[in-house]
Amino acid sequence: MLERFLRYVQTERRYSTHTVSAYKRDLEQFGAYLINIYELDDITKATTQMVRSYIVTLKEKGEENRSINRKMSALRSFYKFCLREEVVEISPMQGIKSLKQPKELAKFVPEQDMEKVHFDGDGDFKVVRDELVFEMLYQTGMRQAELRGLKDGDIDTVAMQLKVLGKRNKERIIPISKQLLEMIDNYKKVRDEQFPERENVILIVDDKGRATSPSFVYGVVHKILEGVTTLKQKSPHVLRHTFATHMLNEGADIRAIQKILGHSSLSSTQIYTHNTIEQLKEIYQTAHPLGDE
Repeated sequence: MLERFLRYVQTERRYSTHTVSAYKRDLEQFGAYLINIYELDDITKATTQMVRSYIVTLKEKGEENRSINRKMSALRSFYKFCLREEVVEISPMQGIKSLKQPKELAKFVPEQDMEKVHFDGDGDFKVVRDELVFEMLYQTGMRQAELRGLKDGDIDTVAMQLKVLGKRNKERIIPISKQLLEMIDNYKKVRDEQFPERENVILIVDDKGRATSPSFVYGVVHKILEGVTTLKQKSPHVLRHTFATHMLNEGADIRAIQKILGHSSLSSTQIYTHNTIEQLKEIYQTAHPLGDE
């Protein structure tokens, strides 16, 4: 039943490979728990009490509420599928509520730290490529998977925009600056000189002219941010947070940012308003005569 469910979310629901892998891991972990504790080797026979017991066990192991909620989300999706397929009559997730979790501010790199970023390489392919990777993530707010999937043909130099394929294969258009277009054009020239026999149409390639991996993009971003910020997280997603926060701080409309980021719900974008409010508090405390009293 598990394999049927995974095929369903991958082919029909069009979930990303990352999400499907996470679902598989979470469901297999719950299955192992049922075998070890209840000697039950059929996950479709689980009861609500077993799920509650599983949650308690996860808490005792020190798992954070966010992580537990993600696992429960995988179980909900699975048993909802089982109900649809008439494999179960009642979902064991009935009555199981998500655990409360503290709201965390989205981590972002301050503007003064971003201004420290610089590249030296005199036209070297790797330097030109790494600079483009970093700037595209920061200037567009796209996800690393969307960047890795970009093709040469997705760049519209006339309209000054690019097309990305987001979650669940949803396409969206992102406007780009003249400066970024010039960087893309320069990169393509250097890339094609470096790999004249290259056959794929992927825009960003690794050191051997192949499509990049998530770890490769992470490594590029982490190395650059390592030299400019003390922020603990130095991932491509931090640049996405940074893009949105800086846009809001400069007065951009939140709905416009929502469209650029590809958020289906405005609530997903509103997490960045908290950063803006925190910045306003800091400005007030610094600038007002009585702000720090």
